[in-house]
Amino acid sequence: MLTLLGVVVVVVGFALRLNPLLVILAAGLTTGVAAGLDVVQIVSAIGKAFTTNRYMAVGWLVLPVIGVLERAGLKERAQELVKKIHAATAGRVLLAYFLLRQIASALGLTSLGGHAQMVRPLVAPMAEAAAERRAPDLPLASRLLVRAHAAAADNVALFFGEDIFVAIGSILLMKGFLAQSGYDIEPLGFAVWAIPTAVIACIVHGVRLVRLDRRLGGGA
Repeated sequence: MLTLLGVVVVVVGFALRLNPLLVILAAGLTTGVAAGLDVVQIVSAIGKAFTTNRYMAVGWLVLPVIGVLERAGLKERAQELVKKIHAATAGRVLLAYFLLRQIASALGLTSLGGHAQMVRPLVAPMAEAAAERRAPDLPLASRLLVRAHAAAADNVALFFGEDIFVAIGSILLMKGFLAQSGYDIEPLGFAVWAIPTAVIACIVHGVRLVRLDRRLGGGA
């Protein structure tokens, strides 16, 4: 039961709003000590887990790159570009990104997008700029609404688009689970039946983005 002290460390650390990385590291050390491991064994276990899942490190490399680009004016350049497009509205910008994200996910390119890489530095500012062009005094509540829809566009497009790709983890999980129950279904079968769901998700979210434009006063 002492090994559960790591969970307590996580709960307390997050409740106190401490640095998440330090909290997780402290929880790992606490669990290791409670399990009777020495410091060398604990560090070795953490290192092994990191190297086994080293592909996760690629995601962290994106963050400093995005930071440098933002400092160089990435957000401002993207906003200027959108303001030059007279037909652009917040809903249309987000719908275009939604379609791009869903098609890319269906082809297995799930890394082509994401909140840190695309939504925060590019998509959300571009949608805000489109909304500002039609309503220069855009209130904070409307800005937050646009940002929320930008995040939702990424989430929904990825969620319903990735299942069309036959080699995605969710399809392999469903195939394995059903195989244990005696149902041998090929991954392609799951992918084909995911297409109507993705289309419906696109239509439903497209309607939501049209309503967003109307709410912001940008028209349909």
